[in-house]
Amino acid sequence: MMNINAILDKAVAGERLTPGEGLALLETHNLPALGRAADAVTRRRHPENYRTYNIDRNINYTNVCTAVCDFCAFYRAPKSDEGYVLPREVLLKKVEETVALGGDQILMQGGLHPDYKLDWYEDLLRDIKSHFPQVNIHAFSPPELHHFTKVCKLPIRTVLKRLKEAGLGSIPGGGAEILVDRVRREITRGKVMTDDWLNVMRVWHQLGGRSTATMMFGHVETLAERIEHLERLRQLQDETGGFTAFICWTFQPEHTDMADIPPAGSFEYLKTQAVARLYLDNFPNIQSSWVTQGLKIGQLALLFGANDMGSLMIEENVVAEAGTVHFLTLRQIREAIEELGFTPRQRNVHYQLLDESWERRALAANERAEKDRREGQLLQLA
Repeated sequence: MMNINAILDKAVAGERLTPGEGLALLETHNLPALGRAADAVTRRRHPENYRTYNIDRNINYTNVCTAVCDFCAFYRAPKSDEGYVLPREVLLKKVEETVALGGDQILMQGGLHPDYKLDWYEDLLRDIKSHFPQVNIHAFSPPELHHFTKVCKLPIRTVLKRLKEAGLGSIPGGGAEILVDRVRREITRGKVMTDDWLNVMRVWHQLGGRSTATMMFGHVETLAERIEHLERLRQLQDETGGFTAFICWTFQPEHTDMADIPPAGSFEYLKTQAVARLYLDNFPNIQSSWVTQGLKIGQLALLFGANDMGSLMIEENVVAEAGTVHFLTLRQIREAIEELGFTPRQRNVHYQLLDESWERRALAANERAEKDRREGQLLQLA
C-alpha cells in the first residue's frame, strides 16, 4: 500500500510521479488532499494574481462522419438526411459574430467527411484568413487530420505543412478520448488509433505548431488506463514541448449508444483533474471544463489544478447533442474567477494576456448581446 501523503508531497515538491503513484492517487477517495496538492502545484507554477479565459466559438463545419463512435450523439452517417456541411457564408458569419464579441480565435472541427480533398480545407482556411486575418484558426483534431491523409493519400507532414501555409494556427486535442487501443477499439470504429493520434501531434509540433491535449473519461476505461493516457501525453511533451494545455471532461452518455453507462459525477471529475495536474509536470496549463460540469464545479476546478476557465464557448454542438447544455455569460466567467480572489484576464491560444482595453471592449460587447438576448426572450413571452 503506497503512502498517499508521501506521493502528494513528492508532486508538490516538483518531483515526477511514476505511473504506479499516479494510479494510487486515482484510487484514493481523499478528494480534499488531492485538491490541496493540485492547488499547491498550480500556485507554484502560476504565482500570478490572475486566472485566465478566452473567447472563441466551436464551429462544427460538418456532422458527416465515416467513423462510428458509440459515445457520440453528434455525428451522422454519410448518407443521412440529417447530415450537413455549413455553407461558406454561414461559417464566415459565425466568425464575424465571434470577432464582434471580442473573440480572437475560432475552434473549428467536424466529422470525417468522405468526399473532400485537401484543397477544399485549404480554401476554407484561406477564405477565413482573408476575411479575418487577426483570428487564430484552432482547427482539425488529430482524427480529422489523419483522415485527410487517407482520403488524399498524402503523408501527415505534407498535410500539416499545406494546412499551416493556408492559415491553420493551432490544433485542438479532440478525438483523444482515452489513448489506449483497447479502449478505442471498444468504443469506436474507423477512427485513428493511439500511436497515429500522437504522431499527428508530434509532427505538428516538429513544424513549430502548438496544440492542446484532452481526455474524455468515465466510460469503459480503467483507472490504470487513465494513467496510461496521461503517461503517453507526458512522454510526447517531453519530446516536443508543443502542448499548451490539458483539458479533461466526463463522458456525457445521454442520447448515445452508451447511454446505459452511469455518468461520472463531479467527484470523479475533480479527482481526475487534480491527478492530471500532479502527473503532467511538463504541461504549463490546465483548463476547467465548465461546459460539461456547470458553473460551480467549473469554478471549483480552479482550486483543483486548473489555472484557466477555458472558453466563453459562444457556440457548442457536440456535447449539447448528448443532452448537456451549460451556458455561461462572460460576466459569469469573470465573476467566478473574482470570487476566488483572482483577477480575470482574457488570453490567446498561447496563453498570452490580451490588452486590457481589448478586454473592456469584449465585456461591453457581450453585455450588449446579453441584453439583446434577454429582451428578445421577453418579446417572445409577451
